[in-house]
Amino acid sequence: METMIFSRKDGRRPEELRPVRFDPEFNRQAEGAVLVEAGRTCVLCTASVEEKVPSFLAGTSKGWVSAEYGMLPRATATRTQREAAKGKPSGRTMEIQRLIGRSLRAVVNLEMLGPRTIWIDCDVLQADGGTRTASITGAFLAVAIACHRLCAQGVIARMPVVSLVAATSVGLIGNRILLDLDYAEDSTADVDMNVVMTGSGELVEVQGTGENRTFRVERMMEMVQVARQGIFSLHDMQRGLLQKLGIELSLPAA
Repeated sequence: METMIFSRKDGRRPEELRPVRFDPEFNRQAEGAVLVEAGRTCVLCTASVEEKVPSFLAGTSKGWVSAEYGMLPRATATRTQREAAKGKPSGRTMEIQRLIGRSLRAVVNLEMLGPRTIWIDCDVLQADGGTRTASITGAFLAVAIACHRLCAQGVIARMPVVSLVAATSVGLIGNRILLDLDYAEDSTADVDMNVVMTGSGELVEVQGTGENRTFRVERMMEMVQVARQGIFSLHDMQRGLLQKLGIELSLPAA
């Protein structure tokens, strides 16, 4: 008897990413910018250079990388009120901003960057799950482009970006592990996880939650491995764009 091959509503295999596209020319104003599309999720990531650092770094030679994240009112199926109208960002927004910042600082040598700040703005134009992971993946490219421009202008001596970094989601629905969840899958997943990983395969962060049930450590490790393969594919795409743009990273000495 022939075994049936499982496919999702959009036709993907369980371990398959959504189609990913990077557009580095969508915004020409910022020092670095990339529009990232992952399926129907679309995020504009810009990197802006500011020649000053936060007060806690004053008097040091180190720079800083910080992030802001937001969703347009009709990025979702129904209109969401702008957070500026509410007077403060939500807890979810603050959590995502910090995650993006941590992820980028993990691969930027802050001493090589020097006493300046790179502000990352991730604006979700359309949301269909995975907005935080798409933001990290696209923001990395925006930062790399901005740092390359600083090098070309002679502002800094060497490229401070020392590794790739990308992120994806993985979930457990029933007993099946699915990579890169869209909104419909994410909203029904028993377990939901976001994984951030560098180009050398080191983890930056793992966010995993049993939404509808508990799960075993062994199952978690299986999910991380599935995410790892997806992230390596994203790294290949990032590497391809950087090569096309003539951008080389400063790889650490062996």
